[in-house]
Amino acid sequence: MAVSIAKRPAANACVLILTFLITLIFNCCDADIAAGASTSEETPHRRFEYKYSFKGPHLSQSDGSIPFWLHTGNAIPSADQVRITPSLRSQRGSVWTKNAVNFEHWEAEVTFRVSGRGRMGADGLAVWFTSLQGLDGPVYGAADKWNGIGIFFDSFDNDGKKNNPAIIVVGNNGQLVYDHQNDGTTQALGTCLRDFRNKPYPIRAKITYYKKTLTVLINNGFTPDKEDYEFCTKVDNMIIPTEGFFGISAATGGLADDHDVLSFLLFRLTEPGQQLPPPEAEIPKEEKDKYQEEFENFQQELDKKKEEFQKEHPDVQGEPIEDLYESVNDREIRQVFEGQNQIHLEIKQLHRQLAMILDEQRRYVSVITDEVAKKGTHVESGQPDTAGQQLGSVIATQQEVLRNLNELRNSFYESLKQIGAAQHQGNAAGMGTYETIQHFNDIKEHLHLVKRDVEHLVQRSPNPAEKLVKCPELPPMPSCLSTVHFAVFVVVQSVLFFCYIMYKSQQEAAAKKFF
Repeated sequence: MAVSIAKRPAANACVLILTFLITLIFNCCDADIAAGASTSEETPHRRFEYKYSFKGPHLSQSDGSIPFWLHTGNAIPSADQVRITPSLRSQRGSVWTKNAVNFEHWEAEVTFRVSGRGRMGADGLAVWFTSLQGLDGPVYGAADKWNGIGIFFDSFDNDGKKNNPAIIVVGNNGQLVYDHQNDGTTQALGTCLRDFRNKPYPIRAKITYYKKTLTVLINNGFTPDKEDYEFCTKVDNMIIPTEGFFGISAATGGLADDHDVLSFLLFRLTEPGQQLPPPEAEIPKEEKDKYQEEFENFQQELDKKKEEFQKEHPDVQGEPIEDLYESVNDREIRQVFEGQNQIHLEIKQLHRQLAMILDEQRRYVSVITDEVAKKGTHVESGQPDTAGQQLGSVIATQQEVLRNLNELRNSFYESLKQIGAAQHQGNAAGMGTYETIQHFNDIKEHLHLVKRDVEHLVQRSPNPAEKLVKCPELPPMPSCLSTVHFAVFVVVQSVLFFCYIMYKSQQEAAAKKFF
């Protein structure tokens, strides 16, 4: 009996261990099945819909309107954002799509900022999908009793439960009145607490409606990573209207925030393997007839203008249309000739400047020669003439300058001849690529030589007519302030300063008696 009682705890322990192992194996199998199912499910195809979206940097037009959207109330569109409400009390504003959306599945990405000076803000911002445009009303600047869904970013705590700022998903069938006093918590289908005010980066919300399931993901605005989303809430078996309008609204109350929307991007979602409808099917019949009528009117006006042009220019009727326009080869040849003409004009200008320099140098040489001749008649035999030697060196330098300038002039003539020959060949028959490059290289080398020679001449050529005249040095100016004068000035200044301080203190003491 004692042996059987001692064996019972060991048997119970073995049973417990076996039960734990079987449970663990079944849980692992269930996890593998769920993982396989999730990996086998393919992600839906996304197509961007620009007619139901807006973003910067050219968000608004010159007249202040937003393409494919309309704004009401205190909304202020700008180039890079839409300020739904400014930070003023009792403001309302909204933006809505002009055309209705009939997508079965969709995904919206909203980028916005909510900023204010106070520790608390009001009232909040809302993203809508409703059957009608709620242009104005008491629910965050939009109409109440809406038919659709609203995602509210509530920043003010109306019920005093310290559960704000919060993100709330509220649905409505067109009959319910929004519960303001309880911040919509009695009507909420999903909610999460997120602080979206005064963040360093814009807040991003990704709202997905796919297979009757609404999912809300939030980027908290602490990092610049645009894909750093975290889960907020999810609503299953969500039934919304098959056709509706997207909108964004905001409102302020006793407290005020700036509600700025930077972008709203809408994507159509389609199941894998499902074909997208053709673009013609998406356009309503009324719009299609309107566009067709405009196209026919434009075509008729174009035909009339063609007939008028042919009557005014009968000689152009037989020519093909392509001949009226400039081809790529013609444009390149024209640009080459224009460049050669510009170089030709520049070389002519340099030639004229060199001619002027030559004239100046000849005049200097003639003046110096006359001075040497006059000095030679007065110089006595056997005595060295230093001035004559200096003048002789100047004459030699000027002659060398003249010789160099003549060489430059000859090189300019050669460059002009080469450009003229290149232009003549190009006009006679189109210039080849190799010959064009060779001519440009020759011209470039000549221009470099000219530039180097001109700089060399400017450095070496002195002007004999100018003589250096040194101005006489001024004597040192005596000091206007001696040490005694400076000491007397400091003492007087100090006495006046102390007198002023004493006078000021007496005046302040007298003024305090009256208080």
